[in-house]
Amino acid sequence: MRHWYLVLSKPRGEEQASENLQRQGYETYVPRVLGKRRRNRKTYPAILPLFPRYLFIHLEPGVDNWAPIRSTRGVITLVRFGMMPNPVPDELIELLKSGENTMGYHVPQVRTINVGDKIRITEGVMEGYEGICNAKTGRERVEILLDIVGKSTRVSLSQDQVELAS
Repeated sequence: MRHWYLVLSKPRGEEQASENLQRQGYETYVPRVLGKRRRNRKTYPAILPLFPRYLFIHLEPGVDNWAPIRSTRGVITLVRFGMMPNPVPDELIELLKSGENTMGYHVPQVRTINVGDKIRITEGVMEGYEGICNAKTGRERVEILLDIVGKSTRVSLSQDQVELAS
């Protein structure tokens, strides 16, 4: 009976580990999500691993040879709880695969920013500041009220530069 197991990869090594395991004849699965990657102080859309540093491998205990897995480039180890790796429920893998679009990745639900929401600036000179959304100025921009040195200041930013604060 085949089961899915969790593999820990080297940092940013999910793709390398998956490729090398597949070359050896193993079935692997790396769930991906549409996210953002920062480069040169700008944010760009990118397809990223849903679980950074982790991938799944489909193995049958007693039949498949598990020995080469740990020495595969990009792989650190199989995730264990105790002495043996625990199988991941098949329902979880099916749920992850069913949530993918036709391109093979998940698209996260976008939370819209409304007037009165507490938001945090994620890019630019004022990165890390939190304020209140005062108005939506166009489809892509928001106006934020920031408390700077005891005075309310209005700042207009792109929605890509802010996120909802918790």
